[in-house]
Amino acid sequence: MIGIVSYGCGNIASLMNMIRKIGGESILCENPEDLKKVDKILLPGVGAFDYAMQALKSRGWIDELNNAILDEQKKILGICLGMQLLCKSSDEGIEKGLGFLDAEVKKFKVDSKLKIPHMGWNIVRSTKKNSLIDVSIEQRFYFVHSFFVDCMNQEDVLAETQYGQAFTSAVKKNNIYGVQFHPEKSHKFGMALLTGFKNL
Repeated sequence: MIGIVSYGCGNIASLMNMIRKIGGESILCENPEDLKKVDKILLPGVGAFDYAMQALKSRGWIDELNNAILDEQKKILGICLGMQLLCKSSDEGIEKGLGFLDAEVKKFKVDSKLKIPHMGWNIVRSTKKNSLIDVSIEQRFYFVHSFFVDCMNQEDVLAETQYGQAFTSAVKKNNIYGVQFHPEKSHKFGMALLTGFKNL
């Protein structure tokens, strides 16, 4: 059973529909206690880093997420802003992140000819064999973001994408996964990725 964290900052309906399409089961976790009912966790996110962290704090999610991820070792997949929340901090604000990853979130500094936010389809290249992104074929996913994750430990980088610079587009550290793109908007590639997460 996959639990989707509902804290007011995510694209919940699309994720639930995609999981249904791949034959998975999901529930909406509307309060922290719901995490006890699930095997895996999706942490979606849209909007600003500080607002999202404040929403998690004010709704009592931090302790339960720490318990589920760090103590019980449940697998989590952070999506877009959700991946950034897994980090220690962000240039976008002053709030501390969840700190599951030894990483910081940085603002894009690219050529003025490139628009920010980075929006639309782009190629994602796996840096190592993994269960989420097939390394044998070109993968394309849908992005919408102005900030990117900068991992202190290169071993945590699962995939990279080029947009004026190479940036980390997927991460993995033990039971912790994150993707900067939106699998729920990425058609067959997103379905394959979420199937991989479901089957972990």
